[in-house]
Amino acid sequence: MNKDLTVGKPETVLWQFCIPLFGSIIFQQLYNIADSLVAGKFIGENALAAVGNSYEITLIFIAFAFGSNIGCSVIISQLFGAREYGRMKTAVSTAMISFAVLCLALMAGGLFGCGWLLELIHTPEEIMEASALYLDIYVLGLPFMFFYNISTGIFSALGDSKTPFIFLACSSTLNIAVDIFFVRGLGMQVEGVAWATFLCQGISCVLAVLVVFRRLKSIETKEQTPLFSWLLFKKIAMIAIPSILQQSFISVGNIMIQSVINGFGASVIAGYSAAVKLNNLVITSFTTLGNGISNYTAQNMGAGKLERVKEGMGAGLKMVWCLSLPLFLLYFAAGRGILHLFIDQPTELTVGTGVTFLRILSPFYFVVSAKLVLDGTLRGAGMMKEFMAGTFTDLILRVVLAWALAKTALKATGIWCAWPVGWSVAAGISWYFYRHGAWNRGRRTEDGRGKKLRASARCQIL
Repeated sequence: MNKDLTVGKPETVLWQFCIPLFGSIIFQQLYNIADSLVAGKFIGENALAAVGNSYEITLIFIAFAFGSNIGCSVIISQLFGAREYGRMKTAVSTAMISFAVLCLALMAGGLFGCGWLLELIHTPEEIMEASALYLDIYVLGLPFMFFYNISTGIFSALGDSKTPFIFLACSSTLNIAVDIFFVRGLGMQVEGVAWATFLCQGISCVLAVLVVFRRLKSIETKEQTPLFSWLLFKKIAMIAIPSILQQSFISVGNIMIQSVINGFGASVIAGYSAAVKLNNLVITSFTTLGNGISNYTAQNMGAGKLERVKEGMGAGLKMVWCLSLPLFLLYFAAGRGILHLFIDQPTELTVGTGVTFLRILSPFYFVVSAKLVLDGTLRGAGMMKEFMAGTFTDLILRVVLAWALAKTALKATGIWCAWPVGWSVAAGISWYFYRHGAWNRGRRTEDGRGKKLRASARCQIL
C-alpha cells in the first residue's frame, strides 16, 4: 500500500515506515550469513574463507545495485510527494531501462575481471579456485539483484516498506533451506551455496517486478506517459552516481583492506569473514534505516515541507540508537558464542580474530548510526557533494590507517582500529553539513522569507 510520508507525526510515520525496512535488511543479510554459515559448518574453514574472500568483491556489484536503488528512489519520492504521478511513472521506466544497460556492462566486466581481482588481493592458493567459482555464479545472478533492488527502491519511494519485507522474508528463508539441501543433500561444495542464492534471488526479483508494475498501473494519470526522459535520467543519475561512487569506493577500500588481511593467513581471514558478516548486518541495517530517512526527506522536500525534515532527523536518531544498544551489548558480550555458529571446530586464532574485531567496533555503533541518519537526510535533500565528503573521509582514513597500523606491533588488531576513527571523523563532517541545510535556514528566518525558501527548495529538487 502506498503511503504519504508528508502527513502525520514524523516520529510515528518513520517508525511505521522503517520497521519493515529493518526487517527486510535482516532477511537480505541472511543470504550472505546463510552462505557463510553453511560453508563453515558443512564444508570447512577454507570454504568459509573462500566465501568471505569473495564477499568483498561482490560488494562492488552490490554498490552499483544499491546506488541504483537510491537514485530512482529519491527522485520518485520527490515526484510522489509533489503529486506529479505522470512524471513519476516515466521516472520508473527511465530507471529500469538505464540500469538494465548498466547491469549488462557489469556482468561482462565481472565474468572477465573477477579472477584478476582475486589475484590482486593476494587470495591464498588453497581458496582461489573456490572463490573464483563462487564469483562466476554470483555474476550470472546480477540481473536478479539489480531489478530486485530497483523494485524495492520504488516501493520505498511510494511509502510502502511492507511488500519488500514479505518478499525477502520468504526468499531468505527458502535460501537457507536450499543452501543446506544443495550442500548436504546433493553433496555440492561452494558452488551449491552460490546456486542457492542465484535461485532464491531470481524468484524474489520476478515477483517484486510484477507487483511494481501492477502497483503503478493502479495510479491513474491524465495522459499517456513516455517511457524514457533524458531530463529525468539526468536527475536520477545525479543521485545515483554519487551513491554508486560512495558504495563502490567503500567496496574498493574494503578490498584493499582485505588484501592486507590476507597477508595474515587463512585462519585470520576466516575469523574476519565471520565477524565482518555480523558487523555488516548491523551497518547495512543502519544504512537501510538511513535510506528510509532519505525517502521521508525527499517526499517532504518535494511537498515543500522543510519543517518536517528536521523533526524526522531527530526521530531517526532515536530509532537507530534504540537499535545500537542491544547490538553493542550482544556483540561485545556474546561475540564468541555467535562466531562458533559459523565454524565447525575453529582454531583459537580464528575465533580470537573475530572476537577482537567485534569488541573494537561495536561500541562505536552509536557513532556510525548517527552518521548514516545524517547522510540519509542530506541525500534525500539532494545535497550530494556534502553527502560524499563525509563518506570519502571515512574511507580514506580507514584504508590508510589499516595499512599503517598492520605494520606495527598491533598487527591485525591495528586494522580493526581504523574503523572507529573513520566513522567518528566522518560523523562530525556530516553533522556540520546538516546544520547548514535549508531546513535550519528556513527555521531561523523571521522576516517572511521562510515560505519563499521552502518554495525555492522544492523547485530546485523537481
